[in-house]
Amino acid sequence: MINTLHIKNIGIIDEISIDLNKGFNVLTGETGAGKTLIIDSLEILAGGRFSKEIIRKGEDFSFVEMSVTSNNEDIILSREININGKNLCKINGRMVTVTELKNFVSKILDIHGQHDNQSLLNSSVHIKLLDKFAGNELNNLKLVYLEKYNEYKRLKEEIAKNYGDDKEKQRKLDLLKYQVNEIKDANLLKGEEEELEEKKKKILNAEKLSKNLGIAENEILNISIDSIMNAMKALEKIEDINEEYKESAERIKNIYYDLEDCGRNISNFAQDIYFDDREIDEVESRLNLISSMKRKYGNDIQEILKYKEDVEKEIYEIENLEEYTNKLKLDLSSLKIEMKDICKKIHQLREKFSKILAEEIEKDLVDLEMKHTKFKVSISYDEENEFTENGQEEIEFLIMTNVGEDFKPLTKIASGGEMSRIMLAIKRTLADVDEVETLVFDEIDTGISGIAGSKVAEKMKQIAKNHQIICVTHLATIAAKGDSNYYINKEIEEGKTKTNVYLLKDNKLVEEIARIASGEITKVSMQYAKELINKA
Repeated sequence: MINTLHIKNIGIIDEISIDLNKGFNVLTGETGAGKTLIIDSLEILAGGRFSKEIIRKGEDFSFVEMSVTSNNEDIILSREININGKNLCKINGRMVTVTELKNFVSKILDIHGQHDNQSLLNSSVHIKLLDKFAGNELNNLKLVYLEKYNEYKRLKEEIAKNYGDDKEKQRKLDLLKYQVNEIKDANLLKGEEEELEEKKKKILNAEKLSKNLGIAENEILNISIDSIMNAMKALEKIEDINEEYKESAERIKNIYYDLEDCGRNISNFAQDIYFDDREIDEVESRLNLISSMKRKYGNDIQEILKYKEDVEKEIYEIENLEEYTNKLKLDLSSLKIEMKDICKKIHQLREKFSKILAEEIEKDLVDLEMKHTKFKVSISYDEENEFTENGQEEIEFLIMTNVGEDFKPLTKIASGGEMSRIMLAIKRTLADVDEVETLVFDEIDTGISGIAGSKVAEKMKQIAKNHQIICVTHLATIAAKGDSNYYINKEIEEGKTKTNVYLLKDNKLVEEIARIASGEITKVSMQYAKELINKA
């Protein structure tokens, strides 16, 4: 659920914050006041594309931020767009990519505008909607199928791999074997480069190390260890008289052993410092070799050794190409049998849920004043069909709007009002199984009025029982159903147009619904608005 939406420098919006509530949030206002810009801001935050023209005139950036509550966790999401085209996306202050932001927001926010009617005309969307409605049983099966489908594609690519004629194959083998032998001859060891760099550092600083270790060793030797020992023994003789004497004895004892240990270590360090010119040449030569190999085969020794393994595998495949290809074909044949079995189960589930989906949508269409409309999910399935990421079938939603007509694709529906109601029926049906908490509707009441408008309002109110709804509307019947109503207007300040948002209550709410209903506020329109609110 969205708690607060903050928008800065988008179109005519200077800077606004909207505190949204649970249930049905309605946004109204005069044309051009900025209602659509609020939806555009949500789409930007949802990872949508943008044009630099959306940045407010005279400003260098646009910024959208919202606080949401999801799964009892408070989260802050933001996206800043600069005039130079750069993006800055954050989730709880952590920078993320646009794709990461998009994926995250898609789980909590579903935006439906007038353009979504066009997406509904695309039959490739229909299979996704049906599968979403079918729920976990089908989608868990699809996950198993997709894993096998990816392996299926890999095997087909391997089988199709062609190394050319014998001459080309030999040339390829010679190159690969040269690479393997070069890496083998280098005899690289994991962690070797780090050890060499450490040794090089010691060699280059040998004089400095030798001098200072020698000073440290001499200074420790000049400390009277016997005196420290005598002091320690003296305090031990009286430590039973006072706890502080005992503590001092312990501290001196620790100093004694620490100095003794340090002296030994420094002595050992000093003995390891001597290097001759030959050693530095060997280290430099080895590091140069490793650097050369990294330029050719990987960013570090581990990557180089992995590259060698991959090349050895490719050499084996080329030298045993016929045998290898036959094995791949057998694997592919076995995999196809498994995939067909899964596809059949997926098809059976889609058949089952397609009937339930059609029945549910038809019920909603009756409620939306499309009483004679019939809805059908057409499924084209054949186990000989080519495998796709969706299985072995194609799905398309069909509609019959008048008795006696044939079922037709949604593209044959001319009325935008009918398309909006069909989309709302689908959204309402999917809302029962949808985990997305917030649904946004941008003027889907276009082309709808009268009784149909009232039915659309009732349907949205139903959805709002389990979801947060944000709706931009021009219909009084829809606005009257709102749990929270916001009025968007524009004003001119200091020669610039800016947008403001007001939460409407009491008489202000009645006035706005009256304005929407008749275009002006009169006694008659005010009375009508009150009746709508009371009925809602």
